[in-house]
Amino acid sequence: MTLREKIVNEIRQRGPIPFSRYMELCLYDPELGYYSKNAEQFGKAGDFYTSSDVHAVFGRLLARQFEEMWGILGRPGQLEILELGPGRGLFAQDVLDWSEKKFPQFFAALHYSLVERSPALRERLKLTLGRHFNLGKASLPQRLKPPFSNMPNGTAEAVPFHGGTDSLSSNKTGKGTTAVPFDDSFDSLTSIGTGTASAVSSWLGFERALASEVPLIIFANEFFDALPVEVLSPEGELRVSEKDGRFVETWAPASAEELELLDHHGVNPAAGERIEILLFAQRYMSQIAAMVTRGFLVVIDYGYTRQEQLAGRHRGTLTAYRQHSVSANLYEAPGEQDITAHVNFTALTAAAEQNGMLAQPLVTQSQFLMGIGENNQFADAFEDCRLPQEHAKVALQLKHLVTPAGVGESFQVLVCSRGVEAARLSGLSFGKSRG
Repeated sequence: MTLREKIVNEIRQRGPIPFSRYMELCLYDPELGYYSKNAEQFGKAGDFYTSSDVHAVFGRLLARQFEEMWGILGRPGQLEILELGPGRGLFAQDVLDWSEKKFPQFFAALHYSLVERSPALRERLKLTLGRHFNLGKASLPQRLKPPFSNMPNGTAEAVPFHGGTDSLSSNKTGKGTTAVPFDDSFDSLTSIGTGTASAVSSWLGFERALASEVPLIIFANEFFDALPVEVLSPEGELRVSEKDGRFVETWAPASAEELELLDHHGVNPAAGERIEILLFAQRYMSQIAAMVTRGFLVVIDYGYTRQEQLAGRHRGTLTAYRQHSVSANLYEAPGEQDITAHVNFTALTAAAEQNGMLAQPLVTQSQFLMGIGENNQFADAFEDCRLPQEHAKVALQLKHLVTPAGVGESFQVLVCSRGVEAARLSGLSFGKSRG
């Protein structure tokens, strides 16, 4: 059965589904979803690439920033970095390898946790980070349930993982949780409601590898843009129906929660206009912010603020990508193309602050990386260069990461903290007076 057939069958059984449910199935269906069935969608040969695909300097610079965070935290004997959506693990590999080489004391305290729901990508992570798994420096600490229940729009809760050990992940972590391979067993699925907005209230679905009192850094690079969204217009909330096996759009009354969110931000769609509502992303942010008892949260993504949206920008940002090209139709290739929406940083900031974190003003990726790298003139990028042509190639790759011509101005960086002063970070210092 194809994913299209699977979605059509669900619609025929239950009626038109919210767009968020369609997007969830397209991206995260356990067997046929875009992120679930293979690990080849990243990089130049795939459909898109991330900053870690450009050059290892991205991970090296963040390793330097994480080491600085560790210092601001008082150089604790244990620190956990928890990465959301690590993909193939290139970023984690760069952070761990560079930390081991350049910051041995920091590396000795570090444990790197990976939260990845795709079975194919989890297997790729075990290969990419095999040495670090063996050393006990990295782990996949918990198995997730499949994200779908048998109830309309329901999403299953996470299952604490209690499997056995293997050669890749048999080391104990701080609270006795064992980093172990994933088996194929699941507890019974738990529906969490049938309302439009409630479908992913338990997407968090993981536990920390170390004890809750150990300082924590949560890192999310291009993670929130791939969470399902609702779509609203003056006609109501977008639903996906089908006719003769083809997807068609219909509209239903918006929920009270959706309307309240629109009113709260003062953004309402005009005639013929569509606006995404990131309910799932806000709920996810609330849950991960509550996890940080002391530490930092770093989110890097493309997105907008409320002020920009009120000014008429970023209104209707849903996009599909396939083979590095924008796809004209969100419905033409379910499971075969990426679907993303720009991130509402005002909403994410509010969710973090409502859960006790202190949010710093947004900076661009360019400002963030320049702040980290300017003190040593980006020596992290050029250390491996032996020939002038190698230096020139790396300079072009670095330029792509930090200049408006590349992705430097397209991505925003949100840094939040709890129990520690984030404003001292070098990544937030670029352009500020150092007097």
